[in-house]
Amino acid sequence: MLTIKQITENTDAVLRGLEKKHFKNAKETIAQVLDFNDKRKANQTILDKNLAEANSLSKSIGQLMKEGKKEEAEAAKSRVAELKEVNKDLQANTDQAANDLQTLLYTIPNVPYDSVPEGVGADDNVVEKIGGMETELPKDALPHWELAKKYDLIDFDLGVKITGAGFPVYKGKGAQLQRALINFFLDEARKSGYTEIMPPTVVNAASGYMVYMTNDYSQTSPMNYSANMVKGFEQT
Repeated sequence: MLTIKQITENTDAVLRGLEKKHFKNAKETIAQVLDFNDKRKANQTILDKNLAEANSLSKSIGQLMKEGKKEEAEAAKSRVAELKEVNKDLQANTDQAANDLQTLLYTIPNVPYDSVPEGVGADDNVVEKIGGMETELPKDALPHWELAKKYDLIDFDLGVKITGAGFPVYKGKGAQLQRALINFFLDEARKSGYTEIMPPTVVNAASGYMVYMTNDYSQTSPMNYSANMVKGFEQT
């Protein structure tokens, strides 16, 4: 998920990335994000000022009473009561703007790297590198989903029932292969200078919308956690 800091500090870059990704109404959405953020900050500034004033007046009331300045003390009490009422509306407006901002941020995808080519489908992909030997398959070669079904490696239907489309259930040697691949990439990441960590499998709502990766803690979109994704890395 994009942060408000990324959007405010790199607005043009964010817009270019969203347009490259063909995100509809990118300019209008980002403008709305900035508007919500301005409203939130403006309300918060006034609220902080009022809270400071109310706190100062509250502290002075006792001293004024001791000095026999009853009228001034009553005026201070009246002002504190007035500020409390005003602050209720300010707090409500601040919370609403913050909620509207957060809800809108959830709808905005991450932006691609500048090196990612623009396109709308697989035909627009650019081949950067090909490694190993190119395999020539026979004409009767089965696609991977048919092979997975034939050798009982993946249960796509069960995955749809449990989670939804795109989340298969790996079985037998399919599960073993998946685990081996996870270990392989963890090992390769460790060789590249990363420290392996294992966070809790269950997370709170705030953590569910962001996964901190690398030492700059850049944020990604909301993701589903599974038993195979409990390992992560933090760059050292």
